[in-house]
Amino acid sequence: MTRSNIILVGFMGTGKSATGKIVARRLEYKFLDMDSMIEERQGRTISSIFATDGEPAFRAMECDLIKELCELRNLVVAAGGGVVINPENIEDFNRTGVVICLHASPSTILARVKVESHRPLLEDGDKAKRILELLESRKALYDAIPYRVDTTYLSPEGAADKVIELYEEATGTILSA
Repeated sequence: MTRSNIILVGFMGTGKSATGKIVARRLEYKFLDMDSMIEERQGRTISSIFATDGEPAFRAMECDLIKELCELRNLVVAAGGGVVINPENIEDFNRTGVVICLHASPSTILARVKVESHRPLLEDGDKAKRILELLESRKALYDAIPYRVDTTYLSPEGAADKVIELYEEATGTILSA
């Protein structure tokens, strides 16, 4: 089975969606944002799912969607920030694609998400403190992904260049002629 998909993982605010859309457009792949897909299928926001059903129910929805996406090819997937919590998710994605972790400094992440209201894990309390706590709790999981792009000082276009380079390196193919 060829690893034809590009899966972008990483913490919220690292540029998965913005970068993924550019990569998909350049490669003529289909872009899919997992959080948006879950919201559309559920007919409610992620925040509402967390509030009503809880995080475990949301994570189960994520897991089911990953299994479905792994059956498709030529995708660029912006995964939710917490998909790394379940190692099975990364194993599934690795079978059919190249998983690339986008990361950024905590201050950059805060600047990117501070005015957003659709981040359920940041809704209560001090956002900066919560970002640091979540980053620390997931650090080993993100660090375990061998392909990484630091988006702190990159535009989405620059991040897309790096993602395509890593994908070409991982697959031994040249896509960006």
